[in-house]
Amino acid sequence: MNQVINKTVKFLDLGTKDYKETWDFQENIFAQIVEKKIQNRKLPASDQLATENYLLFVEHPHVYTLGKSGELSHLLLDENGLSEKKATFYKINRGGDITYHGPGQLVGYPILDLENFFTDIHKYLRLLEEAIILTLAEYGIEAGRIEGLTGVWLDTIEQKNPRKICAMGVKSSRWVTMHGFAFNVNADIDYFNNIVPCGIQDKAVTSMHLELGRDVDENEVKEKVKKHIADLFEMKLIN
Repeated sequence: MNQVINKTVKFLDLGTKDYKETWDFQENIFAQIVEKKIQNRKLPASDQLATENYLLFVEHPHVYTLGKSGELSHLLLDENGLSEKKATFYKINRGGDITYHGPGQLVGYPILDLENFFTDIHKYLRLLEEAIILTLAEYGIEAGRIEGLTGVWLDTIEQKNPRKICAMGVKSSRWVTMHGFAFNVNADIDYFNNIVPCGIQDKAVTSMHLELGRDVDENEVKEKVKKHIADLFEMKLIN
């Protein structure tokens, strides 16, 4: 465990940014934190340094990403189809299957050293889900979880029309996390028709604006999600 606990988290809103550029940015931060942890292990407790934590918010141009456990067949477009949709495609190193990112979607990448908080990856995922569930509740949207499935869903009780509103896929090494969640706020749901979202064929995808029947203030949503994440993780966010 870390000898120096740091619950301060640096928050960065990257605006609209290319997926690959953001992925590289994440990887660099992730590698620096892991390297510091490795060096700390070689030092006496009195000489160890606190590890940093980050929370990145970003919106990506149209892109499909395939996780380590995903199947390429779940992408229903060839290269010409991707070009027509002005979308890119990447195989990446998070868990999970295929998902879509694009305009109108809030993507969050917490790069946290969980040894500063708790060493439980399931708790980590559940708290991220809870931050989205609490945010949706502020808009009168009842959301929850479906057993055996990651992410945040609507119609989780009767499940007559269960639909995902926030997908999640993370990577963790030495208790340092990267990747994160994709929360549909004003997202173009038609883009999900070009994949089998998260490998799940019998459930739909939705977005806040479709559920509310109006466009949603994305900056307002960001502030609410930020606050809930900070509260749930008992972190101190700094810009």
